[in-house]
Amino acid sequence: MADATAQSAYEKLTEEFRNTQSDLSSYIEARQKLESQLQENKIVQKEFSILDDHSKIYKLIGPVLVPQDKGEAAMNVDKRLEFIESEIKRIEGQINDTRAKSDKKRAELISFQAQLQEKARS
Repeated sequence: MADATAQSAYEKLTEEFRNTQSDLSSYIEARQKLESQLQENKIVQKEFSILDDHSKIYKLIGPVLVPQDKGEAAMNVDKRLEFIESEIKRIEGQINDTRAKSDKKRAELISFQAQLQEKARS
């Protein structure tokens, strides 16, 4: 009976550890996507700085290219950059929290394994 309870507790800890690792992977993947978007938008921002004020800029809306004012387009890119940067900070916080949870679960697993091995020896 005690072995079944210990095995069940161990499986539960293992599952919780796997879930935190899965969450961590998801957050890291989301951060990578945001980093990619950030770089793309920085390139667009750099391109806008090269253009003169009379350059024609078009925005893709569905299947149609619509003319857009350079100032408005630059402002949209700046806002997008701010949003992406704030999302990166939020995701980094989640990554740090999840890493801490994962480390805690790993320590619990190691401790539990040591207890099981000690019981097996006695």
